[in-house]
Amino acid sequence: MALAAPALRSYLLLLAQEHLEFRLPEITSLLSLCGGQFSGEQEIHVNSPFWILNIPSEDMARGLMKRTVCAKSIFELWGHGRSAGDLYASLKNYPTDKMLPYLQSDSTYKIHIHTFNKTLTQAQKIKKIDALEFLPFKGKVNLKTPEHIFWILEDYGMNPNDVPEEPIHLYFGRWIADGQRELIESYSVKKRHFIGNTSMDACLSFIMANHARVKPNDIVYDPFVGTGGLLISSAHFGAYVCGTDIDYNTIHGLGKASRKNQKWRGPDENIRANLRQYGLEKYYLDALVADSSRPIWRKGMLFDAIITDPPYGIREAPRRMGSQKDAVKSVERSAENHFFVSSSYHLSDIFFDLLKFGAEYLVMGGRLVYWLPIYRPEYTEEIIPRHPCLKLVSNCEQMLSSHTSRRLITMEKVKEFKDQDENSYLLDGQYLPYRGHNSFREKYFSGVTKRIAKEEKDNQK
Repeated sequence: MALAAPALRSYLLLLAQEHLEFRLPEITSLLSLCGGQFSGEQEIHVNSPFWILNIPSEDMARGLMKRTVCAKSIFELWGHGRSAGDLYASLKNYPTDKMLPYLQSDSTYKIHIHTFNKTLTQAQKIKKIDALEFLPFKGKVNLKTPEHIFWILEDYGMNPNDVPEEPIHLYFGRWIADGQRELIESYSVKKRHFIGNTSMDACLSFIMANHARVKPNDIVYDPFVGTGGLLISSAHFGAYVCGTDIDYNTIHGLGKASRKNQKWRGPDENIRANLRQYGLEKYYLDALVADSSRPIWRKGMLFDAIITDPPYGIREAPRRMGSQKDAVKSVERSAENHFFVSSSYHLSDIFFDLLKFGAEYLVMGGRLVYWLPIYRPEYTEEIIPRHPCLKLVSNCEQMLSSHTSRRLITMEKVKEFKDQDENSYLLDGQYLPYRGHNSFREKYFSGVTKRIAKEEKDNQK
């Protein structure tokens, strides 16, 4: 006899109002990592800061909040409605037996009020709290160290120029846990020992690790590791990390510094030092000088996740090892007489090499998370590179300018790699549409030039 599925309970998620497109894939990925799933019945208004989730347990809610950087807090939802009357009626219908454990006479509590898109006076807040006197609270109020915290949350809409007199939705619930928003500040690149021109913003780095469902003891790889910013977030979540890059100086922390008013990198500016700075050195496997277009790894499924930000030519030029014919044209010499023959590496080749590598070296169910630059006037979903071994999970946009953006692509390995899959992308027509984006750099800077010219023209009027 099959066991019945655990009864779902309603929780209210309070989200941060940034990176809006990234929030749903992050929450969905983390729920699946916690053993749950995202139901189409969830009450989700994508741009709203309030989402109602139906999940089986408080433990799962806490597990979600131990990882998310997109959500601020989660609450056990006791009632909600589109008016104060609706809220009170909803609260009166909430099962008393679920309330009582938190309302005992020997307990302490406080009620907090949160409003979105409106500021209330203290008198207004007290009036709203007093209106809840019908709830069977028996404990004592303790504003400093209460055992239980209850929240009234009011939504006044998304338009700051048209704020309604009354909230459009109200919620009441018991606070369960906060998210990991403090990681954004504590891992800020402004405080980091070793950074480069393309070091990833801490918030986005953690979002990428969450989209990849990184978990303790995973092995996570970055084939364009640079200064290792993406390794840090995965190591924070307990994964062992490694990477490769074609730039010898960056891998070894040599050469010119990227910081203002600093000419050369210091002896403690390298990837290992970054992980040591955060107490994560034990998770660092290594970083190697290697060409991502020519994998150095033994055959087999090695990595639980591949998380990367390939170069797309705005701040760092994409390069790969060239042939001996290229040696006369371009020889790059490092500070320690290491020579690399480099040739240009087209964007289309970068991304299809990356997908082919992920298809071959990811474990089944492992995820590839990477950034894809887009020239927006020409964008269609058809130009996203595909591979028969990889399923597209999510596709989120971050604007770079009015005409360019980059999209965070998350793919999951769903089919075992076979030799016949190696060049399969050449057969389905996916390769040709994306080749037009090999000129992304020219399109990006042509737009910048046009904008500057327009601004100069407007200033002359």
